[in-house]
Amino acid sequence: MTDKIPSKRGIYLLPSVLTTFGMFAGFYSIISSINGDFTIAAISILIAMFWDTLDGRVARLTNTQSAFGAEYDSLADLVSFGLAPALLVYQWTLYELGRVGWLAAFVYLACAALRLARFNTQVGTEDKRYFQGLPSPAAAGVIASMIWLKIWTFASFDSDVISLGYYLGAGITILCGLLMVSNIRYYSFKEFDSKKASFRFLLIVILSLIILVSKPNIILFTGFFVYLLSGPVITIIGLNKNRLKKKQA
Repeated sequence: MTDKIPSKRGIYLLPSVLTTFGMFAGFYSIISSINGDFTIAAISILIAMFWDTLDGRVARLTNTQSAFGAEYDSLADLVSFGLAPALLVYQWTLYELGRVGWLAAFVYLACAALRLARFNTQVGTEDKRYFQGLPSPAAAGVIASMIWLKIWTFASFDSDVISLGYYLGAGITILCGLLMVSNIRYYSFKEFDSKKASFRFLLIVILSLIILVSKPNIILFTGFFVYLLSGPVITIIGLNKNRLKKKQA
């Protein structure tokens, strides 16, 4: 996603190609979900997140941002981070819940569409340090990593535990959807300056990558879920600061 919708109306090849790669990953996730390859479908969504991050950075670095690119990116995001996760989580377990299951998947999809539409209308006016609402790629990351981890499909669990897990999965799906359209603030990391990163930070990144490669599903789910919870924490801290300022005024 871009920070600002520029006035340029041209179509730039490189960022558009990268956006297309991301949309293809989302489409492949949909095909894999239909075929029952849930692990591949989940990983495909995570790959789409990589391309989504890359296309925006490339556009900014090469000064090839455009109104077309911003709209194309949003449409691709709806496929990769709206439809693909909704179908994946439904095909995975939510179909077992009947009407509750497909309603939970639809709530997620509708909220993802609303989140992207709201983002487009607020581009250039919002605080760049924060997102308003959970970003759709992060919400999709929670769903995809949850399914890759296969939390509620262990054969050792009895039927009652698995059934409870299905409802918990539906609850997490709805929660991700509602957080996307909420006013809760999430840190955007856009203010981070990689050129000024310290040696210690670089060492932490390298160690994190090593841990990620060893247990990617566990690490990714933990990271995405912590980020999901960070929004309410940031919002509460901000509200408390504002109350203290009002009292001191």
